[in-house]
Amino acid sequence: MATISLRHNPQVNNTNQQREIITEEIQGLIRVHRDGRVERPPIVPTVSCTVASSSSSSSSSSAKDVIINKETNLWARVYVPSMSYHTKPLPLLVYFHGGGFCVGSAAWSCYHEFLTNLASKANCVILSVDYHLAPENRLPVAYDDGFNALKWVKREAMNISGAQKWWLTHCDMSSVFLAGDSAGANIAYNVATRMGSSSSSNATTPLSLKGVILIQPFFGGEERTSSEKHFLQPPTSALTLSVSDTYWRLALPLGATRDHPYCNPLAHGTVKLRDLRVSSIMVCVSEMDILKDRNLEFSKALAKAGKRVETVVFKGVGHAFQVLHNYQLSHSRTQEMITHIRNFVYQ
Repeated sequence: MATISLRHNPQVNNTNQQREIITEEIQGLIRVHRDGRVERPPIVPTVSCTVASSSSSSSSSSAKDVIINKETNLWARVYVPSMSYHTKPLPLLVYFHGGGFCVGSAAWSCYHEFLTNLASKANCVILSVDYHLAPENRLPVAYDDGFNALKWVKREAMNISGAQKWWLTHCDMSSVFLAGDSAGANIAYNVATRMGSSSSSNATTPLSLKGVILIQPFFGGEERTSSEKHFLQPPTSALTLSVSDTYWRLALPLGATRDHPYCNPLAHGTVKLRDLRVSSIMVCVSEMDILKDRNLEFSKALAKAGKRVETVVFKGVGHAFQVLHNYQLSHSRTQEMITHIRNFVYQ
């Protein structure tokens, strides 16, 4: 897949342009006007679910878009491996894309490519949720969308004659995984935590959450880590510190700081991690990512809270390498990641 370049302007806020006041901007990705209008230039093309992946055989998996809630325009893209690859129900991986909660789509070409490949090579069914974006829909709306998607899967799975039978019959509901990259990993973590709460656990029964896969999880904090302060990012980097701060200003509830639990789950200790009622967690860390130290600290905190954590560090690549292909080693490291995910799902 071709490299997708995300070039950022260091002047991300308080910019005057043609007599219009821009309150927040990440160049090429999002522009927020003082009157509330939000522009998202199409820096990454969106593609139909019928577009074949360039990195795998067109027959290796199929994709189709499904409506979860027509009223709220919540939808998802389903990926099912070819019938020739499986004879029994497969793990279901519910996936959330990245984009700082503010940009991105389940229809972005880079995610369609990655998830088509992942479904085929990891031999699992994938439901890629197109959640609502900030700042129009600040957190916890994305978490609500994720949890509502799981409740929808439950309802449809219990309706054996329903419209979603074509893909749900291939799913093992005792082997459900939540996954995502960057902001999507943050969503996966928070949805998993919500599934573990006593007030919400019955809402998704009989779905059985077997594990969580967090790829470069997007967390933050008021106090900077060493990698945030000192890792210099190339022009093609998906995440710089100024861009990260802008995403958090647009996504967090109004008035919240970066030590809000949505951003910094360790700000008030590790007690909350015990609400994560899942034994197995994979954390994928990129060696050149500004989030490296924060991701490693989170992995250690999970282990301290009694979780079984598999931490994998991918050398020579940075944030979102597996979808943007913006590092020399992106292709080989992406194949490594897919192998690790398959082994985690089938362990």
